[in-house]
Amino acid sequence: MSETVRMVCPVGRKHVELWAGYALVVLGVVVVAIDPGHWAHITLGVLLALMGAALAAHGHMIQAPVLEISDGEFRYQRGRYIVRVPFHDIGSYYVLPGRIRSLGLCDSTGRPKRFPSIQSRRASRTYLPLTGMTSPAKVESFMAVAGIPPRKRSLTS
Repeated sequence: MSETVRMVCPVGRKHVELWAGYALVVLGVVVVAIDPGHWAHITLGVLLALMGAALAAHGHMIQAPVLEISDGEFRYQRGRYIVRVPFHDIGSYYVLPGRIRSLGLCDSTGRPKRFPSIQSRRASRTYLPLTGMTSPAKVESFMAVAGIPPRKRSLTS
């Protein structure tokens, strides 16, 4: 496969923190604009604006997981954590249901592949965490475009 196939998982928390942060900054400016001569309005407005700026800054730091297949390689990236698997080593995949969806990859014999932990813990895991807003149908369509069959329809299962 010579072309790049890419999927960015949606992160709802990021959008909520950004919008809430910007709304608090605007609210702080409005509170100060209502009565700029009173110290209570100025203090409340500055506090609201600072809290909004901190919330928006935290929202900008949240990293969305990215699935990408290019140049014969499957790549999962979430911030500085990157997993690279040669495309020919992937036999099938499965999506774990739950609050936070996860993607598991299997080798050509059907055994789950193991990945190092994302949070630098000692344990390894057999899945790659996605986000709660990631639709299993989107993951299935991404993997179908990439040419990786689901585990239940794998040739080696």
